[in-house]
Amino acid sequence: MNIFLNYKKKFLKYLLSLKKKKIIDFPEDIKNLTVEISPKEQSSDMSCNVAMLLSKYNNKAPIDLADKLKEHFKEDFNEFQDVKSARPGFLNFSFKSEFWKKYIIEILKQDSKFGIDNSSKVNYNLEFVSANPTGPMHVGHCRGAILGDVIANLLKFNGNKVHKEYYVNDYGGQIRNFVQSVYYRILEIKEDKKFPDDKDLYPGNYIIDIAEKILKEKKIKNFSNFDKIYNSLSEESLNSSIKLIKKNLKDLGIRHDIFVKESQLIKKKLVTKVIDKLKKNNHVYTGKIEAPKGESDKNWKSRDLLLFRSTKFGDDADRVIQKEDKSWTYFANDIAYHSYKIDRKFDVLINILGADHAGYIKRIKAAVKAISNNKVELICKVSQLVKLSKEGKPFKMSKRKGDYITAEDLLNEVGKDSVRFIMLNRSNDVELDFDFQKVTEKSKENPVFYVQYAYARINSIFRLIKLDIDKYKINKDFDFDLNNHELEILRKISEWPKCIEMSYKKLEPHRIPYYLYDLSTLFHSYWNMGKENKSYRFIQDGKIKNNSRLTLLKAISIVIQNGMSILGVSTPKSM
Repeated sequence: MNIFLNYKKKFLKYLLSLKKKKIIDFPEDIKNLTVEISPKEQSSDMSCNVAMLLSKYNNKAPIDLADKLKEHFKEDFNEFQDVKSARPGFLNFSFKSEFWKKYIIEILKQDSKFGIDNSSKVNYNLEFVSANPTGPMHVGHCRGAILGDVIANLLKFNGNKVHKEYYVNDYGGQIRNFVQSVYYRILEIKEDKKFPDDKDLYPGNYIIDIAEKILKEKKIKNFSNFDKIYNSLSEESLNSSIKLIKKNLKDLGIRHDIFVKESQLIKKKLVTKVIDKLKKNNHVYTGKIEAPKGESDKNWKSRDLLLFRSTKFGDDADRVIQKEDKSWTYFANDIAYHSYKIDRKFDVLINILGADHAGYIKRIKAAVKAISNNKVELICKVSQLVKLSKEGKPFKMSKRKGDYITAEDLLNEVGKDSVRFIMLNRSNDVELDFDFQKVTEKSKENPVFYVQYAYARINSIFRLIKLDIDKYKINKDFDFDLNNHELEILRKISEWPKCIEMSYKKLEPHRIPYYLYDLSTLFHSYWNMGKENKSYRFIQDGKIKNNSRLTLLKAISIVIQNGMSILGVSTPKSM
């Protein structure tokens, strides 16, 4: 159903036949041949760059070769209404009405499967969010969480297996500070002791909630000695925090398959095992490191440390994996975690990282290459920062859980659908401006409303003529009759598999809301034409004008529903 991909294959085969007939000449392999969406001004269905690619091999200007080739394409492809050449050397193709009739019937037949790219079946491990379990998810985590979830949906839509994973960093100094914060809140509640003014502690109200819960459950009875109760208090505190994070994720419509705890990897001595493996392969050595950037060499004390040869695998510098006190670095623990992923036999690993971890990518990719002997691919996607604004100014919301805006705050303000759609409305590698004015409007300026409203309008038409849109089917013998505006919408629909293909191959799900908005714009524009011109109205005198329009409406609804399902956004039938 991806006409662009299908015709690329057809054209490659056809060009080989022309070569055998000595009509054209080219090397063994035609690289960079594209069959793409035609520019709007060309008024055609698809475009090919073949003449520009082959002009030098045939001693012709691209436009002259295009003029020559178009006659052959016209003669040998019956489905084309017309083939035109355009400068500097494009071939533009327009399909006959019969082609579009067959195409729209196939869309209705495929229904929820329309757009699927079945080019590969891969077993993915997708790790995303993995925020420290020291508090609720904030707005920045929201974006990465939604990006990861929608990538998972996109991969599953195309028939792949996806294992969604959350890595719990429950080990290290930040955890002790977190547990200590809970402890001081318990003393504050129980003994009226003042919470310390310490920047390393977590002052948020959610800490009070955790403290109150621990006191209520009475699993720990004596709080006189922090060190004695640390292990049990740590377990209770972390369980409460992780439970809160899981609730945040659930409210966003996100569920992970597994939560992997860093502490468990350490207890099982997986770090030691993987480092020993790297040593055997000569990927680890004892050496000295240079002073960090910004620190004077005079103040830097050089010492021998255990280093991973990450430069051997594309990194900028070799990395420390063991501290002077013989404890493992965070990076060493992370190597063990990725070794654990590899041991579970995934084909591809995907990590969704926050903006503050962009500098970490080269070293962890190097580690995966070393551990897997270059057999496993690691893909890293960075989720950039989110700026909250209203009417062009920074927007300050109430902060219910602490000194930062949480996922819960955002959801309470605008709802799940708006959060998910808008968080994907820009490429993940650029900052996102989350405009509260737009997402609360019932207008074209609010993209999620605009797409949902298109779907609701289509459903309203079916209700008026007393047809069930979900059960609607078309007879293949129906009279296909669409005007130019309707054909424009159908052409846009034909681009949906292309949108899926590019989103899938590049792991760029922001292409989907862009596409859905454009499709909805075409539909709404056509709807509005009916206000001034009766002939454009879908329903006239209580009846649908023709079955072609019904099939078109059904096709639009299929694409919107499929797209919104991947995004995890609802499609209400009425608004």
